[in-house]
Amino acid sequence: MINPQNKPQKTNRIFFAMFAIFVLCLVVFLFKSYILTISIGVLLAIATASVQNLFLNLSNGKKMLSAAITTVFLCCVFFIPFMYAMAQVVKYISNFDINSITSSIDYIKNYDIKFPESFEFLEPKIKEIIGSINITAIASKVLVYARASLEKSASFFIDISFIALFFFFSHLYGSELASYVKKITPMAKSELEFIFLEVANTMSVVFYSTIANILLQGFLFAIISWYYGYDALLFGILFAFASLIPIVGGALVYVPLSIYQFSLGDASGAVVILVYSILVISTLADNFIKPFIIKIINEKLLKTPAKINELLIFFAMIAGITSFGFWGIILGPAIITLSAATLKLYALLKERDIV
Repeated sequence: MINPQNKPQKTNRIFFAMFAIFVLCLVVFLFKSYILTISIGVLLAIATASVQNLFLNLSNGKKMLSAAITTVFLCCVFFIPFMYAMAQVVKYISNFDINSITSSIDYIKNYDIKFPESFEFLEPKIKEIIGSINITAIASKVLVYARASLEKSASFFIDISFIALFFFFSHLYGSELASYVKKITPMAKSELEFIFLEVANTMSVVFYSTIANILLQGFLFAIISWYYGYDALLFGILFAFASLIPIVGGALVYVPLSIYQFSLGDASGAVVILVYSILVISTLADNFIKPFIIKIINEKLLKTPAKINELLIFFAMIAGITSFGFWGIILGPAIITLSAATLKLYALLKERDIV
């Protein structure tokens, strides 16, 4: 006779689901300060899976070594040009004469602006604005912004360090983690793989198109910088990194350079730099050529093209930057791709009368 006390107890599924959600909430609360950096690290690892596979083959399947090489490679791609630019900027600042700013401002104030007859009504107002320039107030504001930028830079570099760490571990344990997620998630393996593939392909498109776009913009600005006798490599790198900054973008570089060129007495050169940067780089390259870059990378460079419209990826990047700041360029496309893949999967399952 079987003793009732020896019968295995059946766990209530509703209770277990609620308990699992509660535990998940605790984990999210514990790591809430690192959720963004973890997400970026994981998404970057997904985007660079092809690079990781390349180093994995070269290292004869050594995961630790290939993950380390991939992490160092990614850091070098961004940090070596950045460190070069910072070193050059520091060198220029150390030899910079504050009197040159004063003389430049005085030159601009005293410059005799001549407008076409139809725009003569603007002349008094423009001269009034230029005459009201206060170098002391500008200097104090620059110091405030510089201090704030340094504080943000420190936070940014801390985030970068954690992203690199999570990037490394994502590559090291990525396959095991993906297998575990497929195992515990109450979805068919094929359905999860469909979503994973869509997100992975889109992240690759975003990553490679972003690199191609900043290289293009940096190269275009290097040309105009070289033409007017400036350090083409330095200004190209500065513009490339500035183009990643939301809202202001390359204006952080071409506006000051245009003003400086004007202060040297070359008004036509200042206008050329300004117009070239706005029309050719910020408008043509960033807004019109970029979607074509996304399309080419998606169709020609990826083994399995992302099944999502290139313009949708482009606008998702813009919306992501608006909503999340700098890292929105990665989060925006990831969110829209996950949503699109989920809707596609639902449509497929509905056709099969599974849902």
